[in-house]
Amino acid sequence: MAVSGQRRRPVVALYERIADAVHDGTYPPGSTLPSEPKLAAELGVSRPALREALLLLQEDGLLTVRRGVGRTVNDRPPRRGFEHVQPLEELIGAGTPLRVRALLRTVEEPTDFTTQHLLAPARAELRFWESVLTGEGTAAALSHEWAAADELLDRVHPEFAQALRAAETGARAPAGGTGRGPAVSMLAVLVGASRETALSAHSGITATLLGRRRGEQLGRPADTPAVLVTQVVRVGEVPVLAAKHMLPTGAPALPVLQSH
Repeated sequence: MAVSGQRRRPVVALYERIADAVHDGTYPPGSTLPSEPKLAAELGVSRPALREALLLLQEDGLLTVRRGVGRTVNDRPPRRGFEHVQPLEELIGAGTPLRVRALLRTVEEPTDFTTQHLLAPARAELRFWESVLTGEGTAAALSHEWAAADELLDRVHPEFAQALRAAETGARAPAGGTGRGPAVSMLAVLVGASRETALSAHSGITATLLGRRRGEQLGRPADTPAVLVTQVVRVGEVPVLAAKHMLPTGAPALPVLQSH
């Protein structure tokens, strides 16, 4: 597995600094964060970078924006969801699967998101795939997918572990970070490797905005409304994949099966 020299993307590192402050009680549940200018000065970062990190924290349920109050810290949110364990490129392709373009294939240390959803230990190495899904020449979705640590996958789902390694070293997922050819999503790899393994999953759906970086990747303005789908797939009770899928306004429709 090729290891990136940078284990955390800058926005993720900033996200984690703020999340750590929430978890250590610096900003306890119900408290209000300092204003953007004050918080940016305290953290020594630019306001655009801070805004990107705060947007991710809001999407992941750590923060809520309240009109006239600002950003407040939540208690851990309840699980909500729908599920159809099918690769996103097929689920929203309306009979014609979307194409997957690999932007990044690397490993990362756990973030607050992956620690929560994959139960990953602090120093684990998690495979991270970033992809853009396109249809008819238009970017329809941006996917971030993480797999559980190799040692856990080798124990609970060795076929998935082997398929991931093959995908990353083969022509469908070029080594070296940025993909230039056809690729598949991590979920497609998991589904293909699970013909004899039962999968279960849950997802949550949140309204949000793209933000600057994701807007650039999808060719849309930063303030474009979008739907964020978070997804966790399990083998038995063990989470093996966690993902975030960003679908901007105008993306193909996402069929939803709501369960109770």
